[in-house]
Amino acid sequence: MHSVILSGGSGTRLWPISREQSPKQLIAFLNDDSLLQSTVQRLDGIKSNVQLDQTLIVVCNEEHRFTTAEQLRTCGKPYRLMLEPVAKNTAPALTVAALSIVDGNTDGIMVVMPADHTFGDLSRFQEAVRTGAAYAEKGDIVALGVVPVRPDSGYGYIRIGRSLSDDSGTDVRLLDGFVEKPTSEVAKQYVASGKYWWNSGIFIMRASVWLKAIKHYQPEIHAACEAAYASGTTDGDFFRLNCDAFSSSPSDSIDYAVLEKLGQGDSTFVSIVVPVEAGWSDLGSWDAISKIMPKDLADNANSGRGRAMFEGATSTFVHSEGRFVACVGTHDLVVVETPDAVLVADASSVQNVKAVVGRMRDEASALAISHRKVHRPWGHYDSIDKGERFQVKRIVVKPGAQLSLQMHHHRAEHWIVVRGTALVTRGEEQLILSENESVYIPLGTTHRLENPGRMPLEIIEVQSGSYLGEDDIVRFEDTYGRH
Repeated sequence: MHSVILSGGSGTRLWPISREQSPKQLIAFLNDDSLLQSTVQRLDGIKSNVQLDQTLIVVCNEEHRFTTAEQLRTCGKPYRLMLEPVAKNTAPALTVAALSIVDGNTDGIMVVMPADHTFGDLSRFQEAVRTGAAYAEKGDIVALGVVPVRPDSGYGYIRIGRSLSDDSGTDVRLLDGFVEKPTSEVAKQYVASGKYWWNSGIFIMRASVWLKAIKHYQPEIHAACEAAYASGTTDGDFFRLNCDAFSSSPSDSIDYAVLEKLGQGDSTFVSIVVPVEAGWSDLGSWDAISKIMPKDLADNANSGRGRAMFEGATSTFVHSEGRFVACVGTHDLVVVETPDAVLVADASSVQNVKAVVGRMRDEASALAISHRKVHRPWGHYDSIDKGERFQVKRIVVKPGAQLSLQMHHHRAEHWIVVRGTALVTRGEEQLILSENESVYIPLGTTHRLENPGRMPLEIIEVQSGSYLGEDDIVRFEDTYGRH
């Protein structure tokens, strides 16, 4: 049994916390672990007749490779990180994961998990996985269906068929079809009928069975992924799929590409649904996060790191990243605060946050792409202030890490060390700087910043010049393979 984690989502409905360069699966919404790290640990300790392979298979977008790899390393498990050069939805992602399993004439059962879900009861989740694995071992394609606890128009639904005999007493069903997110009224009808379960997006099947199914129903996806995997390359911690081949694949989801066809009377492959009642949420919107947060007596909640105060407020949700938020007389409101953006939305309209992000992208706004604080493989930087012809950043470099050897055409830089020790390359010279010492990097000068010490290096950088964009970098050498 293999843990296959699909970590390629963008999470636009969770803006302004989730952004293009820092999507929701890499963010710690609920505790100290990110959603990805929680997913990694979801099968820990599972007791099953099928042995769990300890090497994780994680598929993610190439743009998120360094942060994803760093988070996986902190989990202390071996992993194979497969990089998508472009986003093609979940069906191609699962196909390349399956190819990596059967490579070398092996096979295995894949437990396919999106990286942005949460479960309140892991033991009951693992019980459903054990049941599903037993069916998958026989060659069935298994979907986990969440028995709905309320009508919800934010989820897709699975229409369940006749019950199958199961010695465990689990109400396993044939899969009869998939239904897109319904209206609120239709969702009420679905739940009342007892014939529809929420689609969790979690699937269990043999790698070889998936490859046969995707080749049968979507031969173009299979051919493109097979070519992308066969001509892919290993680069340190990463497996890079061939860009041209993978880009030629149609974009489609697991549901649409294969499983929806299984639910339309096609008996080529057997598809079943195993129920899971374990406090599931896909955390696709602020409404979903609000639902699982502890509430006060007036149904108010604060999920962030900052403090919130409610005065005469009811059913108000706040996520503050630092600043104090006071809500007075509010009702059915969502407030999300970050250092550079604030979201205020009616709780019934949080699904429309995606449209706002789309408008920002049309305007080429950086607020849709990155936070003020940006993570890099060597550490991070925080853009503290910016004005005409200047920008101030707080830069933190990990012990032993170094930035690329680089040069700027349009800006000069001043560096002031506030903590730690810096090794600075400036042209042909090298300088060691301690706390309260500084250096000037003239425009057009080749330079590099390194941390030779055992504690984080913190500097304040003041940029000045006619253009201060991040793309004004010419890299000559880079430890991390960036161009």
